[in-house]
Amino acid sequence: MGAQIAAHFANAGLPTLLLDLTSAMARDGLGRARSLKPDPFFVPEVASLIEVGGFDTDLHRLTEADMIVEAVVERLDVKRALLERIDQVRSPETIVSSNTSGIPIATLAQDRSLEFRRHWLGTHFFNPPRYLHLLEVIPTPDTAAAVIARVCHLADFRLGKGVVIAKDRPNFIANHIGLFSIVQILKALASGEYTIDEIDAITGPALGRPKSATFRTMDIAGLDVIHQVATNLQMPVPPVLAALVERGWIGEKAGQGFYKRTGSEILVLDPATLTYQSRQVVQLPILEAARNIADPADRVRALFLDQGKVGRFLRSTLGPTLLHTATVANDIAHSIDDVDRAMRWGYGWELGPFEIWDAVGVREVVEAIHRELPAGGLPPLVQHAVDAGANRFRIGALPPASAGLQILKAATDSTRVVRRNAGASLVDLDGGVLAVEFHSKMNVIGGDTIEMLHVAVAEASRNFTAIVVGNEAPNFSAGANLLLLLLEAQEGNWDDIELMIRRFQDATQALRYADVPVIVAPAGVTLGGGCEITLHAHRVQAAAESYIGLTETAVGLIPAAGGVKEMLARAMSEAPSSADPLPVVQKVFETIGYAKVSGSAMEAGRFGYITNADRVSMNRERLISDAKALALERAGDNYRRPARRTIHVGGEGVLAALKLGIHLAWRAGRLSDHDAVIGRALALVLAGGALPHAATVTEQHVLDLEREAFLKLCGERKTLERIQYTLKTGKPLRN
Repeated sequence: MGAQIAAHFANAGLPTLLLDLTSAMARDGLGRARSLKPDPFFVPEVASLIEVGGFDTDLHRLTEADMIVEAVVERLDVKRALLERIDQVRSPETIVSSNTSGIPIATLAQDRSLEFRRHWLGTHFFNPPRYLHLLEVIPTPDTAAAVIARVCHLADFRLGKGVVIAKDRPNFIANHIGLFSIVQILKALASGEYTIDEIDAITGPALGRPKSATFRTMDIAGLDVIHQVATNLQMPVPPVLAALVERGWIGEKAGQGFYKRTGSEILVLDPATLTYQSRQVVQLPILEAARNIADPADRVRALFLDQGKVGRFLRSTLGPTLLHTATVANDIAHSIDDVDRAMRWGYGWELGPFEIWDAVGVREVVEAIHRELPAGGLPPLVQHAVDAGANRFRIGALPPASAGLQILKAATDSTRVVRRNAGASLVDLDGGVLAVEFHSKMNVIGGDTIEMLHVAVAEASRNFTAIVVGNEAPNFSAGANLLLLLLEAQEGNWDDIELMIRRFQDATQALRYADVPVIVAPAGVTLGGGCEITLHAHRVQAAAESYIGLTETAVGLIPAAGGVKEMLARAMSEAPSSADPLPVVQKVFETIGYAKVSGSAMEAGRFGYITNADRVSMNRERLISDAKALALERAGDNYRRPARRTIHVGGEGVLAALKLGIHLAWRAGRLSDHDAVIGRALALVLAGGALPHAATVTEQHVLDLEREAFLKLCGERKTLERIQYTLKTGKPLRN
């Protein structure tokens, strides 16, 4: 964990010293971190910001540190001994924190000086620290207010964390509630009424939880860690958990836990016999029905109140968890809002516990779990809501944690929606900035979205000074609407498809040549058409966790909304005029042809999807605010729309070389027949067409080539097979 925390400090551009018992152990720990999947580093080179050392030889170097994060084994005596040594070498203003997941923070430093304790607090990162948004900051009564502020600012703006101030109680907020929930689920498993497969089906995306659901999440976190957290809370450890830990079957790091991978098959534990068996298909019709309920509050309510197996499970597990949360909330957190944020950010819950209370209804929850109520009656928080005649804990949605967060949602909830259709909205963000917010499923791009992009450019030219294209959903856009395209192609509606492509091309060109600066703010999945919109921005304000790529070849197509044109134009503009164009074009061909997707915004720059002039927001929740600030900055720089460009292309010489490479790869078995067809179509566009020699062409010339190649590929049976397969499975087909 220490190495992964160091990795994320390095991701933020902060030089970091990683210490262990010896330099060799620290080096080994860093090596293990570099081999982890998912990768704790934005790009491999970031690891160069980390130096390693040992407590035996390098502890004196802590005098150089602005902040020291202790992340050694979860033992009070070990941590105290190390803190005593740190106290002897740290500088007076150096902040010291512990990454303990459960030991009270004040107890750890009770023997240290007051000066040390004023610079001492807890910083509980969740594993893996790059990807899980939550950071619980745990001050003690002695912690200086300025120290708390410095740590919160660093965590928020540099590390991109969602910060929750927790009270100094064992396991703080998220693990306290999360572990209680896990224990209830393990009790249900022990009853024999539910299988692991069924429970993970119920407690996954249908309930607004991560795909890893319950038991896969436990394996990732480590069953030994969960065992320790239960011990910290003085909870009885469920027998199946104790048995697995005793055998060393502690999850992914041990190769087996509740799940075990054997070759290509993933086996699941039979808790009765502690043997592994093949996974079973789960058939719970209410889950299928719930997937069609878009609103998470409505979906959770429907599942909780279901009178079948799913509802019984949730009332026996989630019900007691909601009751326990209401009982302990005031003891572990400063507000119910912080409780909800902690579970959202730390455990990936779409709705926090009090949001679930409100979604189902306080009276309905109480009625459903009346057998679980303590002898003393309802917890005071619940009783107060009942006495007030309310059926909710809060009026409205969970508010933003601080200024600058979720400004688009706040604007959408007000009267500032300028125009709206099924695919997107235009929102006045104040200050002369107009936002284009996508809101279709997975933010796929269809005719409604394209129409709104055109309207935004026209509206901004009259009444606004800048445009921001972005949203506060987990993913910017999964690309164009493949289902619509498939239906049109199956009907042979080629004129309609051509018109759709032309309108999309016109929209991206309109963004590039708008009268006002256009800032595109990608985050999460930004594929295909979403990437093409990003490519045509005046500037990009990308979330650090942006997975950007032109992935059309995976479904048998090529980019046709200006993606090929823009990647080619960028690459050629950066090459010397006398340079051989082939190596430049070859790199673009490989990026598009192999459908390369960045693992971070930093890597997106390596692929050419964003430029050195673009910016990155570490904190996803500040993305739209940062994009608005950049839009105002660019609008204030006497913005002039860019001049129309010409593009240098290689013609027949480049086309022949690319075709030869495709043929050799096909002969070697690296490309299928249809891969080769797609590759030749892409090569023709990148070469500028079948020109007899190198030439300079207009952007429209390359756009026309894109559109023609796309239409031709739509007529290929194997392309339609790829699209069908991807729509059905979410995976690419190699045919």
